[in-house]
Amino acid sequence: MRPTPNNSQTAKPMFAHLTADYDIAIVGSGPAGLSAASRAQELGCSYVLLEAENHASDTIYKYQKGKHVMAEPGFLPLRSGMSFEAGKREAILGTWDTQLAQQGIHIQYKKKVSTIQKLNGGEGPFALACEDGTQCTARTVILGIGLQGNIRTIGTAGDDLPNVQYTLNDPDEFQNETIVVIGAGDAAIENALGLMSKNTVLLVNRREEFARCKEGNLNLILAADSNDDLKILYNTSTVRIEEIAGATDNAPSLRYVYKGPDGERTQDVHRIIARLGATPPRQLVEGFGVQFPNSDPNAVPALSETYESNVPGLFIVGALGGYPLIKQAMNQGYEVVDTIMGLPVVPADEPLLADKFKSLGDRSVSEVLDLIAHNVPVFSGMTRLQLREFMLESAVLKPAKGQVVFKKNDYTSTFFSIVEGSVDIELVDKQGKPFTVNLGQGQYFGEMGLISGRRRTATVRAGAGCVLVETPRKAMLKLIASVDSVRKTIDEVFVRRAISMYLAPSLEATAVEKLLSGGIDVRRYAKGEVLFKDGDEADGLYLIRRGSVAISKVIAGKEMVLSYVSAGNYVGEMAMLNNNPRSATVTAAVMTEALVLPAGPVRTVLDENPQWRAALQLQVSKRVRSNIFREDQAYRDSDLVRFLMQEGLGEATDALIIDENLCIQCDNCETACADTHDGTSRLDRSAGPTFQNIHIPTSCRHCEHPHCMKDCPPDAIRRNEHGEVMINDSCIGCGNCQRNCPYGVIQMAVKAPPKKGNLLTWLLFGLGDKPGQRVGEYDPNAIKKAVKCDMCHGSSGGPACVRACPTGAAIRISPEQFLIKPSETA
Repeated sequence: MRPTPNNSQTAKPMFAHLTADYDIAIVGSGPAGLSAASRAQELGCSYVLLEAENHASDTIYKYQKGKHVMAEPGFLPLRSGMSFEAGKREAILGTWDTQLAQQGIHIQYKKKVSTIQKLNGGEGPFALACEDGTQCTARTVILGIGLQGNIRTIGTAGDDLPNVQYTLNDPDEFQNETIVVIGAGDAAIENALGLMSKNTVLLVNRREEFARCKEGNLNLILAADSNDDLKILYNTSTVRIEEIAGATDNAPSLRYVYKGPDGERTQDVHRIIARLGATPPRQLVEGFGVQFPNSDPNAVPALSETYESNVPGLFIVGALGGYPLIKQAMNQGYEVVDTIMGLPVVPADEPLLADKFKSLGDRSVSEVLDLIAHNVPVFSGMTRLQLREFMLESAVLKPAKGQVVFKKNDYTSTFFSIVEGSVDIELVDKQGKPFTVNLGQGQYFGEMGLISGRRRTATVRAGAGCVLVETPRKAMLKLIASVDSVRKTIDEVFVRRAISMYLAPSLEATAVEKLLSGGIDVRRYAKGEVLFKDGDEADGLYLIRRGSVAISKVIAGKEMVLSYVSAGNYVGEMAMLNNNPRSATVTAAVMTEALVLPAGPVRTVLDENPQWRAALQLQVSKRVRSNIFREDQAYRDSDLVRFLMQEGLGEATDALIIDENLCIQCDNCETACADTHDGTSRLDRSAGPTFQNIHIPTSCRHCEHPHCMKDCPPDAIRRNEHGEVMINDSCIGCGNCQRNCPYGVIQMAVKAPPKKGNLLTWLLFGLGDKPGQRVGEYDPNAIKKAVKCDMCHGSSGGPACVRACPTGAAIRISPEQFLIKPSETA
């Protein structure tokens, strides 16, 4: 493996004083490696490109047949001697093969590098050895080997059974099968889309949305979810996989057991395809001397802004460096060769970041990134390159002192980090007394709206010299999913906030640290799953981060629901105080996530802090007194709470409820709705379930995590800052939202029918046509679009249905306001 080097270089390389076969050895011919080789060829460098397989770009080569490869991010320019644009896998590989030949790229196939080491005690060039015994030396090394060989497995019983696979070459190979595809990234989505034309596909997503895929794939999979041949299972995890004994050739051979929002389920399937990504080949790379920042299996090597590792002269580009997108990798390959050859390098994203940072004055991009990395610890686990990518999706704000960042009860979901200055959080204590919490440099806020989907719990105002980074929800969820240290920090700070603001505001910092000494256990519960039962030994204090739970007890032989507790509150404190078993059962009303503080540290801190014990005991005493009354009323109210929970009000934020004892069935509410919305009522008063005197008409509940939002191809459904779930004019009438709404509150209607009569004029004076009745002719072939309650957004006085009710029977209210206030929390 010692061909004659190309010495016609036009620039002086790094370490030019060292004697070696090549200036640059490029390991791996993925997009980054190909781009690096093309640039090296253009500059006349002495280089070699080593590829382990018998073809170039093995990762793309192993994409499924006919896969459409996207050129994202769209805003980033391409900088490479190899061309690349969105297109079919086969076309892209063909173009690259042609350009490899045309440019005379010096590539050697079947050369799998096994060792890379520096000679002369680390002062000399690199020696590279391949598995076939060949060797060479190089002054510098560009490592672009990707993650292809380190595929993640499912990690449950049965994940190695026949017909459980981790790659897919040709979707057309399978027909008339029921197939489970596991994963939420691009590979899983593309496999599901490719298989659904000839099979029935279940796509399993562990989370509630697709946060890590490309925008194009997101639109495609959400549009396809309405197809009968594909179903997406959100918030779902694999429990185990079983082999079906005696299955015939055409029958399902596997039983897939999974846990979703409604509990454990099974599905008989022909095969399971898990596309769970890959982890860095850490052992191999560490063998080259490269260091990783921490022990997280997903961690990427620590690199400089020029892609250099801790080993001088060894550069890492592409997916191994945390940049899996093709365009990014190609830019890196080009730039790293310029760096090695001593040419000035301005990263392709530099102008974009400079524009984002211009509000901060004359600071350079590098200075701002230094500032953010130094001042905001939550980002400390990110590499510099990850931080650049993260900031491309975020905004830098410099609000004036006193300016409102967001208001209490807003329905925004962005995440804020404080780079400089401070913010004031305006809160109200349990006695209704206002107080302010100041957050300073390095802290963050907005995590409750980010994770729970609930309204903002406080108003936040900027302090003097405030500089904030505002990050969209999708970008932050992607970061949480990909950088373990960020996830752990978010979890810990959520608990600290809950302790300082709600649970134990009187505790000193040392006591809070002791509370956290036992760690934080993150637990997820499906709807109807029990967090703990009456009589159980207390295992900890539960902070409800998202979802809601019902508190129940057995009274006179009957299970009675006593109360409802929503996200942002806690349960389980009573058993911590009296060292007794649980005194009530807590059940998830909807899919719920709780952060649990272990019982040991909680009891220790209670014993050491009598003032906290006394405050908590006072709250519990009030609840116990309330419980005595509540249990007397349980036969009536418990069944009502259970009914409301069963009807999904646990995930509602604004529900329309009608008291049938007051309702005179005048239909003014429905008529007013039609009058307000151009003749199409978004309310069906008579429809919907009733229990005792409480009726839930068919009308939008404005869910915490709206089902309708998950499957809207034009992204026409949005929640505005006041909480209303709105459908804008970009609706294409596909009907996906109508099919996905479990409560039947969305209808397809002509968006702009002729104007109807006015309700007030018709009621008071009998003038005009009755509202809700069509006037004149309209086109029956007009495109129907989705319509639903928008809380009469833009109209003064609130929802028309409530304003038009002459008896006050109709109310719009959040369930925690309507339901009985929390009582004993076990």
